[in-house]
Amino acid sequence: MVKMAELSTLESLLEMGFERNRAEKAVANTGNQGIEQAMDWLMEHENDPDIDEPYVPPVGNVLGEEPDNQSSTEQLTLAEAGGESSYSEDDLSGKRPMTEEEKREQVKRLEELMRVKQAERRERERAEEVEREKQRRRQGQELLQIRQKLQDDEMKKLADQRRKEKMEDKLARQRVKDKIARDREERAQKFGGGAPPSTAASSQPAVCSTSSPTTQGPPPTKKEYDESRIQVRLLDGSTITTVFKAQEPLAAVRVYVQMNGNTPEGQDFTLLSPYPRHIYTELDMEKPLKELGLVPSAVLVVTKK
Repeated sequence: MVKMAELSTLESLLEMGFERNRAEKAVANTGNQGIEQAMDWLMEHENDPDIDEPYVPPVGNVLGEEPDNQSSTEQLTLAEAGGESSYSEDDLSGKRPMTEEEKREQVKRLEELMRVKQAERRERERAEEVEREKQRRRQGQELLQIRQKLQDDEMKKLADQRRKEKMEDKLARQRVKDKIARDREERAQKFGGGAPPSTAASSQPAVCSTSSPTTQGPPPTKKEYDESRIQVRLLDGSTITTVFKAQEPLAAVRVYVQMNGNTPEGQDFTLLSPYPRHIYTELDMEKPLKELGLVPSAVLVVTKK
């Protein structure tokens, strides 16, 4: 004796075009709960790699197997308890085969149910795809935020480095400025106790004039000056004057102009002597004032480079 419920579900699946192997697996794995559950299982597992492997029913639960005596006894008892009419109906429905028209109608209903299930599945897959796309966009936004944060951190690091370099440059300029100020004070103290170089120079001819013009002697030695008084004419026509050591390079005069002149910061300029006209180059900046003929005094002019 074959269970009618199993045969009905299995036959319905076969009538719909499913392969017997898949149909038997669907019936067995859904516990013969009905055609809808079997179709759901088939649609969910149609892409399984082992879906077409031969079906091996578990021991004691084979499709089409006759039930044991205990199950037969229980079914008979339930049928008797249900009454004569119930038994007759079950008996008739179990024995009366379905006509071709009934089979076609049942298959038609099942195919419609299959289309509904497939539509539901497609809708579910679309919803899952939309959710995956949302998740992908969220991950992309998170990745973009991480990259932006790394870029901001890098820009902040570069800005801090630039501020540090500017501070170090400012301190270096201040040290040069302080050195120039100290040198100026030392020169002021040195020249404050005696006559300025111009007075000493002007007194020299007077001493010489007292000598008899007829007196013959060795030629006078040239005086060695260890300082130079430099006057610088700026771009706006104003002038600044200070005293430098004779052995200081011309670059010291340039730094002094940068610190004390009204030249805009970052404005490059050069120095020249008006009489005779001579433009000083970068090589001249390393030469001492004495070597350049700027001792004991000189006038320099600032020009744009």
